[in-house]
Amino acid sequence: MRDPFLNPFPSDSARQVIWEMLVPRDIDAFLAADWSMVEHDFVEEGFIGIDAQKQVSSDRWRLAFPTLSAYRQEWLRQAKDFAEQSFAEDPRTAIFTTTTLEDIEIEGDMALVRKKFDGGISKSDGTRDVLQWQTLYYCRLHQGRWKISGFTGYLPNPMG
Repeated sequence: MRDPFLNPFPSDSARQVIWEMLVPRDIDAFLAADWSMVEHDFVEEGFIGIDAQKQVSSDRWRLAFPTLSAYRQEWLRQAKDFAEQSFAEDPRTAIFTTTTLEDIEIEGDMALVRKKFDGGISKSDGTRDVLQWQTLYYCRLHQGRWKISGFTGYLPNPMG
């Protein structure tokens, strides 16, 4: 059984730091609603974020985040909304358990990263928030470290 807290790339330094950026640091920053924990993980110039709206057809996808600032605003809105909710289980453990990031394709200074969510979080009122989507992150070496230069997110999981 997979340990969701264990970095699956112990002997690959590039993939190891990308995983650390996109799994534990991202989750912890989101739970703290603290953008400063991840702000240096992005390349601001030329950043682009696509919201696939959990739709297979790219005709439904939207350029929701044409700038890093636009993405930051939405990220903070979602994080603050999440922080106001009450859960019947530890949200950090639930998000880690739901998250899989085991496929990182690197070509030179560029990386394509596949992060998938498959599960949910039980809420105190007896309902369950379903986390069922995937994100393709576009990363690149920028000023000596791996950073996110864009993504296509909220893709269906599985596709098709």
